[in-house]
Amino acid sequence: MSEADTTKRDYRDTVFLPKTDFPMKAGLPQKEPGIAARWEAERLYEQLRDARRGRPKFMYHDGPPYANGDMHIGHALNHTIKDMVCRTQNLLGKDAPYVPGWDCHGLPIEWKVEEQYRKAKKNKDEVPLLEFRAECRAYAQHWVDVQRGQLKRLGVMADWDNPYLTMQPESEATIVAELLKFAESGQLYRGAKPVMWSPVEKTALAEAEVEYEDIISTQIDVAFEITQSPIPELVGAHAVIWTTTPWTIPVNQALAYGPDIEYVLLSVTADTVGVGAKGDRRVNEVLAAAGLPFHTNASSKFLVAKELATAFADRLNKAAKALDYGEVGPPSLQEYIDPWVERDASIAGSKLAGTIARHPMHHLGGFFAEPRPFLPGDFVTTDSGTGLVHMAPDHGEDDFDLCKAHGLNPKFAVEGDGKYREDWGWLGGQGSVINPKFNAPDGPICADLREAGALLAASADYKHSYPHSWRSKAKVIYRCTPQWFVPMDKPLAHLPAISLAEQRWENEGGDDTIDEEATAGSPTLREIALAEIERVQFTPEKGRNRIGSMVSGRPDWVLSRQRAWGVPITLFVNRQTGDYLVDPEVNAAIVAAVRAEGMDAWTPDTAHRFLAGKYDAAEWEPVSDILDVWFDSGCSHAYVLEDKERWPDLSWPADIYVEGSDQHRGWFQSSLLESCATRGRAPYDRILTHGFTMDAKGMKMSKSLGNTIDPIKVMETFGADIIRLWALSVDFTEDHRIGDEILKGVADQYRKLRNTFRYLLGALDGFDFDTEAVGYAEMPELERYVLARLAQLDATVRASIDTYDFNEYVRALIEFCNEDLSAFYFDIRKDRLYCDDPAGIERRATRTVLDVLFQALVRYAAPVLVFTAEEVWATRFPDRGSVHLLEMHPLPGEFANEALVARYAALLALRERVTEAVEPLRREKVVRSSLEAEVTVPADAVPEGFSDETLAELFITATVRRGDGDEVTVTRTQDHKCGRCWRLLPEVAEDGDLCARCADVIEGVLA
Repeated sequence: MSEADTTKRDYRDTVFLPKTDFPMKAGLPQKEPGIAARWEAERLYEQLRDARRGRPKFMYHDGPPYANGDMHIGHALNHTIKDMVCRTQNLLGKDAPYVPGWDCHGLPIEWKVEEQYRKAKKNKDEVPLLEFRAECRAYAQHWVDVQRGQLKRLGVMADWDNPYLTMQPESEATIVAELLKFAESGQLYRGAKPVMWSPVEKTALAEAEVEYEDIISTQIDVAFEITQSPIPELVGAHAVIWTTTPWTIPVNQALAYGPDIEYVLLSVTADTVGVGAKGDRRVNEVLAAAGLPFHTNASSKFLVAKELATAFADRLNKAAKALDYGEVGPPSLQEYIDPWVERDASIAGSKLAGTIARHPMHHLGGFFAEPRPFLPGDFVTTDSGTGLVHMAPDHGEDDFDLCKAHGLNPKFAVEGDGKYREDWGWLGGQGSVINPKFNAPDGPICADLREAGALLAASADYKHSYPHSWRSKAKVIYRCTPQWFVPMDKPLAHLPAISLAEQRWENEGGDDTIDEEATAGSPTLREIALAEIERVQFTPEKGRNRIGSMVSGRPDWVLSRQRAWGVPITLFVNRQTGDYLVDPEVNAAIVAAVRAEGMDAWTPDTAHRFLAGKYDAAEWEPVSDILDVWFDSGCSHAYVLEDKERWPDLSWPADIYVEGSDQHRGWFQSSLLESCATRGRAPYDRILTHGFTMDAKGMKMSKSLGNTIDPIKVMETFGADIIRLWALSVDFTEDHRIGDEILKGVADQYRKLRNTFRYLLGALDGFDFDTEAVGYAEMPELERYVLARLAQLDATVRASIDTYDFNEYVRALIEFCNEDLSAFYFDIRKDRLYCDDPAGIERRATRTVLDVLFQALVRYAAPVLVFTAEEVWATRFPDRGSVHLLEMHPLPGEFANEALVARYAALLALRERVTEAVEPLRREKVVRSSLEAEVTVPADAVPEGFSDETLAELFITATVRRGDGDEVTVTRTQDHKCGRCWRLLPEVAEDGDLCARCADVIEGVLA
């Protein structure tokens, strides 16, 4: 026999392998910018609006980030979720526009401009107001442009050419108009209340601008001598207060006690000292010099809460022990304080009414010589301290309320920079009050109290949580200043006279569960807001309690800020009465001017023009404060959703607001309050919140720790689609993690999804649905099963869109591609695709299913992998426009087949057992692949209706037989391999010969 006779033909050129130009290597960092540029050139967003116009509306309203820096990973997650919300609604066929916005006013930007001034050694106060505002505006516009470019790069599809900015004249005019609605309806008042104040930034802060950090403070115990009391034995004793803010002692006006607390007198007398004769004089000198009452010449009693007496005694002992006694050494301390003993009966707090003390610095005269009354305070507890609280109405909310109720008014002793005013009788011109050295045990406050014999104990060792400005990171204080407020508990008579119960019934169609009697008459802002919180949907649900608890307990809304860059409070105040002007004609002129000129229409020097011809300007003072930026953004629903001229596709109210969970005290709340006060309901029907992004170890990201992830660098390394896949894969409703290893895992998931599309594109090469598709009834059962699983995926995707469970959306998509397709269907049907007759109905059925899968999966993936889905779609249909214009149409009802899915679930369990049984033989090289395996399976494990031949096809084995045993057994087949399809079949005489199917294809198709 010649060599030619013994050589078998190579049939590889006769196999119908997949063909596609779609590369396995993504190269996203290089491709994505080009795709984004094409979208912009083709005005894809406008195309989508045109395509969806007239469809059911879905109204998303964007919360404005500050325009003061590059996009960080939190921004990337936030905007990916927002984009997903709008894209999925558009995918469902709704008209879901996305108008982005930026918050451009306020301290974050003003602070940055001032930083530039400080670097240039330039004094901000010497810069003309309009010039300073112009610099702030330019700074904000720069970062708007930067962030806009970065968000485009992330693949966010929005109306980027027409965003809303809080500094646009149209926005500023509407903000002013909304403020004047409050004024005209009597919802504004000017009052002096303690507010969060930043001495560094010299302005009031909103709660949302404050963060809490642990600090170490000085704690002091201070004695106030009691001068009058209905309890005779208290006269001459000392009431002891404990505080961690020594700087508030110079502004003390009263002492608060708990009416239900039991108090005792602690005796410290010469009889209880017990100091030995050898050390008497030296010890007494040290104790006396320290102002402590432990020396033999002293005799004193201290009033403290019975429950806190031991802790107070411990602090006294610790203070005495810390003194320098020289060679004598400290005395025995156990006998120094006569513990509250049975002979000193407890004193009921309620009996302290009428008691008066004097300030430790009473010798300074004036304010300090005034009596300090004992006042009953329900807020006084025995959790810590002494059970007596010193009251400084300038610097505490409880202090202010209690003192005001008893005729004690603030003194405004502390200036905006944190120093006592120059004319203050004690420490005038000194500070800053937030300086630890100023408050230290050896600082000026403690030194003066010690000299006055009133400082009983002082130590810089008290750890606690304390508020800080999240911009300057400096400590803030409560400071009483004149501010503009919106009352939370004043009846809103200007709103329609409708009960809260009826309002809920109309809005929600739910049960009447609100107490009609409790809400009779006009509701208050707090009542309306709380009713709306009950109506609005929350994702996750816990957000309802979070914002509800904040609104139920929040103080009146402080609107004013003492800065320059912001929308002015456009009010005139009568110099004689203090009332503000309410004149709709003047107000209309102000709004018109701001709309034409922006915020510069109102300055202290130009505001009087609005009074011309109607009021005497000398009688009216223009307000120089600006509005809290939360009011700016809280009005955004008005100047965006209601502005039909700028955005005709928008409407009020919004279906959803989407932000981080911190916005329950920020934008969500300011929007709620503003809208409820002016419109009687929330501007949204649902709130979706996400948690914060932590590093891979679950730690908060910080530049100082070096654990931040820069999304811009991630896009340069991996691509924007990887960030998007990460953001939508995590459970973003909770705090979540990111890191290099996490991103590598996401990139691996991405590669699997990409390969799924690559396989589909290759297998569908040349497929024409109109001429080649096979009807559902003609399809083999496996194809119908895959379509049934697709129907289940479709239902999961739609449910996930409805509930905004994007984590489940992505998980279901990935699992379907990996498990149902790559590891199962694709693996089984490769043989048919590669080797069957192209005209055969079974191969056509497979390609029909692949086409259905492609059309569905590319749509499901489009909101997540926005660039990759576009690349996939354009590879197959380069002339059919963008994938992002497609809709997700309902699948044919016949696809759904739960019974078929259940039957295949049993088969898949058996298939897994077969795979596990084959694997050891593969490792031992008894078989090289499962195609060489003859398998025997338990007969009772095979679902009804599957032939042995079908089982072999589904298990990708040579043969399958049914046995009586319980185990799966595997042996190597003795059959020969077909030279074309590589199946081992009895009909193949020798390795390399053709099976009957392949011979027919070679003869009929490839001859």
